[in-house]
Amino acid sequence: MAVVKWLRRNLVVIAGLLTLAYMILPNVVVMVFSFNKPNGRFNYAWQQFSTDAWADPCGVADLCGSLALSLQLAAWATLGATILGTMIAFALVRYRFRARGAINSLIFLPMAMPEVVMAASLLTLFLNMGAPLGFWTVLIAHIMFCLSFVVTAVKARVMSMDPRLEEAARDLYAGPVQTFVRVTLPIAAPGIAAGALLAFSLSFDDFIITNFNAGSTVTFPMFVWGSAQRGTPVQINVIGTAMFVIAVLVVLGGQFIASRRKNSASPK
Repeated sequence: MAVVKWLRRNLVVIAGLLTLAYMILPNVVVMVFSFNKPNGRFNYAWQQFSTDAWADPCGVADLCGSLALSLQLAAWATLGATILGTMIAFALVRYRFRARGAINSLIFLPMAMPEVVMAASLLTLFLNMGAPLGFWTVLIAHIMFCLSFVVTAVKARVMSMDPRLEEAARDLYAGPVQTFVRVTLPIAAPGIAAGALLAFSLSFDDFIITNFNAGSTVTFPMFVWGSAQRGTPVQINVIGTAMFVIAVLVVLGGQFIASRRKNSASPK
């Protein structure tokens, strides 16, 4: 009976830990096999421990070039989607205009639409325009599908903002620009940061839309897909592990900074 009572009391925690373990398990497998030394071309069975791939992560031709291209695309797509998405979110929350409801609905279409449909539609658009497929078509496509996620994240934050804080700033003779920079922007910053991080991860990870509109451009996900047809170099696991560790550190760093700010703001 004691065991049953303990399970009932901690059921939610146990379910959460099991779900977290299920989500992290693939990353653990990738991390483990980044230290493998396979006998053949495929890194699917454990052979022996080795750090050779970590010592030379760019040992495979074009791997680091495709990684650099993906990082560049993700950075520019994040910048474009964050700026446009933030402005759209503020406009949808703060202003009343015609077709506002329709725009609100259209914003969610890229999130609900299958990626292959959007990829084919964008490819048709670029071909009809006569635009050469490459870096710029991929960048435009990435900004387009990341935009909805940024708008959703920023919009949720803006809707929870207390407008009386901005009114208080104006009562204290702050101009529109000063009010936005010192009051509005810091309050909306967590939502903007969340949207930017989401846009970066989506852009860096995308394969379907990129594959349709890349032409001869090869990003890191496309390189991984192509390598899987003829072999899986251990360096791919090294890059995946490094990206996972960096993402975890960014999240932990954000949580630490937020905790420090909350403790410093709390009355003593």
